[in-house]
Amino acid sequence: MAINPEAVGTTGGPAERSWSSKDCLLYALGVGSGIEELEFSTEKNQKVLPTMPVVLGARGAIPMGNIGRFNPAMLVHGEQAVELAGPIPVSGTLKAVGKIAAIYDKGKGAVIVTETESRDAESDALLFKTRSSMFIRGAGGFGGDRGPSGPKNEPPGRAPDHEVTYQTSVDQALLYRLSGDRNPLHSDPEFAKMARFPKPILHGLCTYGFTGRALLHTLCESDPARFKSMEGRFSKPVFPGEALTVKMWVDGTQCLFQTVNPSGEVVLDQGLMTFG
Repeated sequence: MAINPEAVGTTGGPAERSWSSKDCLLYALGVGSGIEELEFSTEKNQKVLPTMPVVLGARGAIPMGNIGRFNPAMLVHGEQAVELAGPIPVSGTLKAVGKIAAIYDKGKGAVIVTETESRDAESDALLFKTRSSMFIRGAGGFGGDRGPSGPKNEPPGRAPDHEVTYQTSVDQALLYRLSGDRNPLHSDPEFAKMARFPKPILHGLCTYGFTGRALLHTLCESDPARFKSMEGRFSKPVFPGEALTVKMWVDGTQCLFQTVNPSGEVVLDQGLMTFG
């Protein structure tokens, strides 16, 4: 196993990705939309959830082959950010350019930070930007920069302004994986045990989507045009079947948030969402 810190700054793309109404419906169902959100879960007056950019990645946009060799069973999602230029079309084609923005040596592991800009393939209009980090356990110790640390987006010491609880299903990961992430960590019990989990875990980005739904419906009156950006750090695994409670502290057009499991443990932390 060897991480290549010289990969920082390398770019990939432009790469294209097309999507359809069906893809949007499948993503909405994968993050819990149902009969109470028919504008997202059916074709009638269809809208697209603003967190969908996390599954609209274009293969080849990010030069992942440059970062070196690692065991995929040791990879977990660290952080995710989405910045939207406007509502996502129900169908279309995008072209994306990505880069390896940073590689950090955390000692027990390595953090890989990537950034992608996606534009409409025909008009070249900006659609969205994404930023994500991955933590690869056991891949540290290569002598690189440790990177930033310390608290960020800490909620105030008072009760949240809003709380929303959504129930995930025991087969939630099996539905969500159909949007593209077929990592067996989320479906194969034997693979999950190899990765040191007692059973398959929910995709971090599925938790992210559930959280985005709560923010959208609570702060934006379910209007994707008002949803501007969202970022957060995955702090603890979620198991399919657990309930997720999103706590929100609102200040003007910004919201700090945390998502917690039934035991009150924070699973999505350092959350910041902006809206209009």
